[in-house]
Amino acid sequence: MSQAAEKLDDVATVYISRIVEMIPHRYPFLMIDRVVELRKGESAVGIKNVSINEPFFQGHFPGMPVMPGVLIVESMAQTAAVLVVQTLGAEFEGKKVYFMAIDRARFRKPVVPGDRIELHVRKEQNRGPVWKFSGECKVDGKLVAEATFAAMIIDG
Repeated sequence: MSQAAEKLDDVATVYISRIVEMIPHRYPFLMIDRVVELRKGESAVGIKNVSINEPFFQGHFPGMPVMPGVLIVESMAQTAAVLVVQTLGAEFEGKKVYFMAIDRARFRKPVVPGDRIELHVRKEQNRGPVWKFSGECKVDGKLVAEATFAAMIIDG
């Protein structure tokens, strides 16, 4: 495929208004604010702006707010879900996507209020409704978390 043809498949930015059309997550569990890069069938970069107003900071941890690692992984998965819908087309908008596996999750540095997480996800493989991804999260260009994960698209 020529570079010009590849460019037609690339999406520069997916804003929040479009994200809520594509995936079923809603407040307080919608964990991404924007997708700033997307290459259909390949990769995406999402953004999560971490605010002190996040409901999980009330209990994790009072006096020392840290974003839970499981929610960082969920942010990667939601970025991957946008990639899947953009790749497969409008008929997959709003479909449920369930985790099947999370492997090699590593948390290198705490994510705190005021951080802007860049969620880099890359499709490793897909067979039918099952997709596998690798992900890295960066704050100010530094790796804060990484994982590989698999998910299945469910009808209904």
